[in-house]
Amino acid sequence: MESLYHQTNSLVLETQECFQKLAQLKGTDTQGVEAEIQARIDSITSNCERLDILVHKEPLGRRQNAKIRIDQLKYDNQHLQAALRSYQHDMFRKKQEEKEREELLSRRFTHNSARSESDTTILIDHSLQHNMSIQNANRGVDDLLKSGTNILENMRDQRHTLKNAHRRMMDIANTLGLSNTTMRLIEKRALEDKYILIGGMFLTSVIIILLIIYVA
Repeated sequence: MESLYHQTNSLVLETQECFQKLAQLKGTDTQGVEAEIQARIDSITSNCERLDILVHKEPLGRRQNAKIRIDQLKYDNQHLQAALRSYQHDMFRKKQEEKEREELLSRRFTHNSARSESDTTILIDHSLQHNMSIQNANRGVDDLLKSGTNILENMRDQRHTLKNAHRRMMDIANTLGLSNTTMRLIEKRALEDKYILIGGMFLTSVIIILLIIYVA
């Protein structure tokens, strides 16, 4: 029994040294050391079970003291097992936190990339819409210019027509021998028509210019 007790006590001391070695690794691969510690703890547990049997074979005078020493080994072994589980729990928690942090960064990167692509698409769409608007505006201005030109040409034609009509009326009046008063009334009406035509041409030109400025 004494030999097994000292062997088990040595295992306890060696396991404590393994914990010091485990602390020095600082996040590197520790599975080998963890497995070694667990194997030593299992050996200590097995030895304590054997010591529980052997203690009953000790003389009565030494039996109580032997039980106290075995209980101390059990207590130390429980402390070692709890320390190993606590270490493994901390390592698992740290790995989970690192994994979650990496996933979060990955999601942020993916979101930013998607947002950048979306922003780029929006800018491209906006540019296309702007270019289309400019093209439509240019076509509108061209149409306005063509319409204005046609209107002015029609007004010129009307002016020439009025002039010709005035001449014909004067010729007819002279031929018929109309009075001077009637002739002046005809000339006055022709002059008024001329002013109305010129005013209409001017107003049309102003409207076209304002429309061009507004569209541009």
